[in-house]
Amino acid sequence: MGIIIFIIILLIYHLRLHKKNSFISRHRVLFFLLFTVVGVGFIVLQRDTWYTQTYINSVPVIPHNNNKIEYDDATGVYTIISEKEDFKILHLTDIHLGGSLYSYRKDLKALKACYTEIEYAKPDFVVVTGDLCFPMGLMSMSLNNTSSVQQFAAFMRNIGIPWCFTYGNHDTESFASASKSELNEVYKSLSYKTSGTLLYPYVQPDVTGRNNQVIEVRNSDGTLNTALFLIDSNAYTGEGINVYDYIHDDQVEWYASEVKRRNREEGKVISSMVFFHIPLQEYRTAYELYEKGSHEVTYFFGENREKMIDKVCCSNHSSKLFDKMVELGSTKAVFCGHDHYNNMSLEYKGIRLTYGMSIDYLAMPGIAHDTKQRGAELITLHRDSSWEVKQLPLTEITKSGK
Repeated sequence: MGIIIFIIILLIYHLRLHKKNSFISRHRVLFFLLFTVVGVGFIVLQRDTWYTQTYINSVPVIPHNNNKIEYDDATGVYTIISEKEDFKILHLTDIHLGGSLYSYRKDLKALKACYTEIEYAKPDFVVVTGDLCFPMGLMSMSLNNTSSVQQFAAFMRNIGIPWCFTYGNHDTESFASASKSELNEVYKSLSYKTSGTLLYPYVQPDVTGRNNQVIEVRNSDGTLNTALFLIDSNAYTGEGINVYDYIHDDQVEWYASEVKRRNREEGKVISSMVFFHIPLQEYRTAYELYEKGSHEVTYFFGENREKMIDKVCCSNHSSKLFDKMVELGSTKAVFCGHDHYNNMSLEYKGIRLTYGMSIDYLAMPGIAHDTKQRGAELITLHRDSSWEVKQLPLTEITKSGK
């Protein structure tokens, strides 16, 4: 508001200054008007709006197992104790809520798609791998990256199922209303002690990234079933437009130290899974080998139909994470998002690399009318730490009427 008042005063002063000459510069007036429109538009795009709240308020609880959840204030680690033979995780990615009047209908479709997937799967836990919001100015008619987060948190709170989140490249855009640190505080304010559903840590390791955390899934006898690593793949390197970042060395060392510590505690190599947003370069390597018909990869399901220049939009910088996972032998499954039309699952060097089916109705041009790529993955952890993954395409769920 202060900017608008300043611009108006400046414009009046400018006109009075030229009144003696009874001459008003058309170009200067147009400049000030343009400056005013841009300033007002910037303020409007940063507004906190809640257009989907009526729908969110109507969302009922989805029946699920009420597993015990513990939080360690010293380490920031959540522990979920599973009382059943199987523990089910639903993987969602790239929801892309715009949070504006312009994006309202697509936001509503995205939330309803999430509800359909969750209601069908009835998971114990939900993991969202980034790009929950889309504060992209004219593309979404919003620069606000807090209202979408708050609305999705309210949506999940009404559903009643615990969930967690890794950051994507769009969640903290440069011109977004909340900075990285500010959005981090928003997530903390919505976390478990407040909502009872969001497992976002109040304490985080001192490594690169907006949030890196471990969530332990333990059996009823206290033994560790699987450690879930949520690692920030970061956003952009700053070297140009859409030059994607990667998982840095200190993050890899943190991952390794956490695996080794649990190996010592459990007296064996633990089972773990890793979730992040931007694919590792090995996703591209595995896909290229698959296209060549190489026996170095094993195909499980899905297809890569990304429409961008690169079939796999990974960073140009190589991360050491994949080699470290191979070396330690703990992680056998990795999940990411980012490439909205890719949902292939391939095993390479003993590690299953799986793309999540995206939810997005907004970010990619024309994607609201495409259907084959939309859905989720259901990950089932068995008591002996074995696991399985299957796709849940939204079209198949809605077609079945379940």
